Amino acid sequence: MNLDIKAIFLDVGNTLRVVIEDAPFQAQARQQLVTLVGAQEPVAIFFERLNVRWKEYRKWSFENLTEASERELWTRFLLPDLPAEKIAPLSGKLTRLWRDKDGRRVPHHDVKATVLELHRRGYTLGIIANTITETEIPDWLAADGLTEYFKAVVLSSKVRHRKPGPEIYWEAARRIGIEPKYCAYVGDNPIRDVEGARKAGFAMTIILPEPGKSEKDLPTSENKPDLFIQEFGDLLSIFPPRQRIFRE
Repeated sequence: MNLDIKAIFLDVGNTLRVVIEDAPFQAQARQQLVTLVGAQEPVAIFFERLNVRWKEYRKWSFENLTEASERELWTRFLLPDLPAEKIAPLSGKLTRLWRDKDGRRVPHHDVKATVLELHRRGYTLGIIANTITETEIPDWLAADGLTEYFKAVVLSSKVRHRKPGPEIYWEAARRIGIEPKYCAYVGDNPIRDVEGARKAGFAMTIILPEPGKSEKDLPTSENKPDLFIQEFGDLLSIFPPRQRIFRE
């Protein structure tokens, strides 16, 4: 393993942020989505139909390691029976509401402090995420004052490639100008995150298990990561200041 890590790429879901259930917030998102598209059927029936199409999309996406753009997601997969010229301009808002129906997304308590410290220590930071949204993650980074600390934000909805395919990792490394062998990846899913990063030639893989899971609940096969952590801030005990490396 090459220990001269120069760049650290991070997943978002369960790594930087978690979903918190909020029943009124979720109900409001469902109603707003129905209202936005002008559906006449009850909310429950509308979402029952939409969920069937969502599962079909996910199957297609996983099998092809491809993510649709927001526009394609809604006009081709989720609402193909409605006029594309009506749905396409709404696709960004529809995607936000579709995600909001699952709950609020909030960062781990130690995310901002850890990101700032890793940046101060001399690491190039980036994001590699499988996501259907094109703008939500950049907007969150801007709202929390984190945009300047990430040199690349590579989203499957924008580049079409999905983890665990290596292409999305290669694209991220290319954007920051650092070879994969000097990069580490931090995620929550051993199959998706470890397999993809290793295929791409990343030097190190780290898993922060999703809430409710621990190291013993995760695979111990070839997708076992190099390290497990329990808190996002644990990264600070793994990655020392880079100038220390330069002095040695």
